[in-house]
Amino acid sequence: MLDLAKVLMLSSSRQNDGPYLHHAKSMMREHLIGVTDVLFIPFAGVTMSWNDYTAKVREALPDINVTGIHQYANARDAIESAQALLVGGGNTFNLLNELYNQDLLQPIQQRVLMGMPYIGWSAGSNLCGLSIKTSNDMPIIHPLSFDTFGFINAQLNPHYTDYVAPNFNGETRDHRIAEFCTLYPEVSVIAIREGSALLREGKKLKLIGQLDAVVFTGKNRNVIYPGSDISIYL
Repeated sequence: MLDLAKVLMLSSSRQNDGPYLHHAKSMMREHLIGVTDVLFIPFAGVTMSWNDYTAKVREALPDINVTGIHQYANARDAIESAQALLVGGGNTFNLLNELYNQDLLQPIQQRVLMGMPYIGWSAGSNLCGLSIKTSNDMPIIHPLSFDTFGFINAQLNPHYTDYVAPNFNGETRDHRIAEFCTLYPEVSVIAIREGSALLREGKKLKLIGQLDAVVFTGKNRNVIYPGSDISIYL
């Protein structure tokens, strides 16, 4: 990997009951210093049209000119000329499937590794790890591969919570991650809570926000705290 990558991986588009993207605005603003126009990828939207999804993001970020990639005649050209990229949440499988169908995964990866700022939330953050095997989403469609950008050398699990509702009899999030870790004991899973994010700047990776995160590797479960340098996962 090159050392120029600037990747902001938000766990969620909201924190608690706050407005859409409100909690992330300061993080996004700092990440996009000098950027006036961003390219938005709405492919994770399934029940919401891509036009409506783009309009929602544009309304939440009035200080930036937001244009949906689907509004361009040539998506690859749009990526090549973009100042920065936003990739929204929704269904991770649909998002990745569309990127494979349009042959956009490699062009995005190359531009980001050359320094184009990338911001993802939820599904958009899932793609920053090694694969989408630790997504929380239903596999409603089958992408060509589960492999993703690999901006970090680990799996991601956004929206992480260790809360268990009373009388809940299904598998907990920890249990589902443990299943992955049983099959892939050498691969770490970084689970980030809503309101927090991972920030990669070149060869540096850290947890930002006010909440801790958890790293699962094999049978180990380690808590990491805001501000922690976790560059070992690059």
